Amino acid sequence: MPSRHIHVGEVRVVVRLRQRQAETAEAGEPMTGGAVGLRRRPEDPQRATFLELFFDLVFVLALFRVSQGLLEHLTWSGAFQTLVLLLALWWVWVHTTGAADILDPRRAPIQLLVIAAMFGTLLLAAAAPEAFHERGLFFAGAYVAIQVGRSVFIVAVVRDDEVRPFYLRLLFWFGVSAVPWIAGAAAHGTARAVLWTLALAVEYTAIALRYPTPWFGRVRAAEFAISGEHLGERYRQFFIIALGELILATGLAFGNGGFETDRSAAVVVAFATIVLLWRIYIYRAGELYHMALAAAPDPLRVGTPGVYSHLAMIAGIVAIAVGDELVIVHPFGHTQPTWIAVILGGPALFLAGRALFEYAVFRRVSWDRPIGVLVLVVISPVMILVPPLGVATAAVVVLAGVAVADAMRARRHPRELPSRPG
Repeated sequence: MPSRHIHVGEVRVVVRLRQRQAETAEAGEPMTGGAVGLRRRPEDPQRATFLELFFDLVFVLALFRVSQGLLEHLTWSGAFQTLVLLLALWWVWVHTTGAADILDPRRAPIQLLVIAAMFGTLLLAAAAPEAFHERGLFFAGAYVAIQVGRSVFIVAVVRDDEVRPFYLRLLFWFGVSAVPWIAGAAAHGTARAVLWTLALAVEYTAIALRYPTPWFGRVRAAEFAISGEHLGERYRQFFIIALGELILATGLAFGNGGFETDRSAAVVVAFATIVLLWRIYIYRAGELYHMALAAAPDPLRVGTPGVYSHLAMIAGIVAIAVGDELVIVHPFGHTQPTWIAVILGGPALFLAGRALFEYAVFRRVSWDRPIGVLVLVVISPVMILVPPLGVATAAVVVLAGVAVADAMRARRHPRELPSRPG
């Protein structure tokens, strides 16, 4: 009979092999060579990787820079410019996250792609406050380099017959939008805003139309295979990143001044706002979004509203960050109309985005969200007579009402599941 004895040396080899497998799995380096494709396989882990969390960190800076730019130019034109910058930053995150969802972020080429996008976003964040002034070409050039460069890289290194046509479509559309981006950077004032708005309109409309492209047509549902678990987790993570920027802005505003009673009360109101935003987001659509994506025969029917709804919620958080800083610095100062626009408009925009998000998951909208938006709009004119701290408190009361209504509905329907889109 063959010997069944195992030598100590063999045990050590096996142990080292197991350790090496664990180390490479943690580091994101597959044991196999280049024969394994770059596409994420169904049997691969569907959770977000540490690299993707690392990538998100740069958006704390990006959102903070955008909110500070709005604070310094708190006018209607400044608000519009901030929206343009936010649309561009959000589109970088969406497409980088989408690439890491379709492709395997544990593979070295995809890791390089994500890190390159992270560095490009760092440059965008640095240039953002002056993007409509002397740093327009820097901002537009970095943006085009990220979006076009990603598509070129994936088309060059990925050989999958379904992935390459999708990114050829993206390359076409980002190539089209690159023209007004660069032309806008060469222009000044209103012309730059118009051209950059046109560029973003092209990009955001293209996804709604399923990227119709010469020779390739529109994206079919079968080509848009996404991981609901991964994408749902990534949206939750970015929302937390946005709340992190809100905490950063609040803490800096409070720490840069005195700790007087009125300022301390403003911080309590700001922190209550953060907690309420988190709760309203996560219950229950935020928890079940991945299930809605997984259950949808056509993921774009659920994924596209998810893109737009999160953009609205993030824009609302940026406005709230500006409003919180104003309230902390001037808790009992004279309330200006533009201050009301960010203090109440931020929560209203968040609730509107949250309503769209809920519709994407459940195919319905809870009554408390549009009512909350309506209340914020109705009380806005009289808030000119109330100090900033009172305006912020009114916004917290509205958000608390929405959160209570959510809790009551969750108690009545504890096992509600996403609706399957037709």
